[in-house]
Amino acid sequence: QVQVVESGGGLVQPGGSLRLSCRASGSIFSIDTMAWRRQAPGNEREVVASITRDGNTNYEDSVKGRFTISRDIANGMLYLQMNSLKPEDTGVYYCYVDVLTTATTRLLTRWWGQGTQVTVST
Repeated sequence: QVQVVESGGGLVQPGGSLRLSCRASGSIFSIDTMAWRRQAPGNEREVVASITRDGNTNYEDSVKGRFTISRDIANGMLYLQMNSLKPEDTGVYYCYVDVLTTATTRLLTRWWGQGTQVTVST
């Protein structure tokens, strides 16, 4: 099976920075897309940032220019550097990874982490 574990969340003041990390491990033949999704009170979970196998990145409009997503495929790592944080960035951040678990599998499967809380407040 595949294990996904996030870390790096916490409490930070507006204007501050935070760096989230995610590690995927286990039965992974190859990694495709990796992404961060956020759940805020009263809102649907939304994809904050994603990065594809070929390195293409996508960002939710509200975080463009402030957040940077990166990955280290060889080590199953995903990162989210968050700068100039605002109270509206508050929420639980979930990491997911799309993988092929074996060499003969034709379809990608998605695996989620448990989430890490980010709170931006004075």
